[in-house]
Amino acid sequence: MSIAQNLTQILSDINLAIERVKVPRIGDEVKLVAVTKNHDVHAMREAIDNGVYAIGENRVQEVLEKCVILDRKVEWHLIGHLQTNKVKQIVPTADLIQSVDSERIALEINRIAEKLGKRQDVLIQVNVSGEESKFGINPKFVIDFAKQVSNLNNIRLCGLMTIAPNHEDIELTRPVFRELYSLFTELRSVNINNTNIEWLSMGMTNDFTIAIEEGSNLVRVGTGIFGARQY
Repeated sequence: MSIAQNLTQILSDINLAIERVKVPRIGDEVKLVAVTKNHDVHAMREAIDNGVYAIGENRVQEVLEKCVILDRKVEWHLIGHLQTNKVKQIVPTADLIQSVDSERIALEINRIAEKLGKRQDVLIQVNVSGEESKFGINPKFVIDFAKQVSNLNNIRLCGLMTIAPNHEDIELTRPVFRELYSLFTELRSVNINNTNIEWLSMGMTNDFTIAIEEGSNLVRVGTGIFGARQY
């Protein structure tokens, strides 16, 4: 199918999943972030022209290369692991950095954003599953870490993100999504100053409908829109 047809199907699946939500919803929408890793700007333009307005990239270098030639107005989300030496490159462009996973990264984002006169929106990446191959804060430290981040004047904490394990049976991802939703609602209830806790980023191509049912309001879909990655 074409990118336009894939998008129609994804949006339909999102709306159907919203009808099956099992928990109190956060806000009125589920935002779709189109993940464009290793896909060219022609594919990106087709997606944008068919309703996508948020682009997710794993690598800083791809953001920098594509934003110059894309010729479209979009939100840029960094969803991959961020190294300290790349912060100064991404902060000028990123609308949302979804992968803040250490105090060191938070401090560097704050330092660069202050130089630019910018307040950078971020999510804390949480390693709910405890997999060694995944980045993210241990769930039991998230509230304390959120309080630390809230003291940085040039960062605005906007929510949480996780990556679920890649199970053949996607039903096995539910406990991960449920745990992060519970942590997210706890974070909102604490009412930490200098934050705007509105986004719960859970779910990718294989499991986004389950994630929405369990409370996600931001999903990151690449293959489902663009097909297999071009290497």
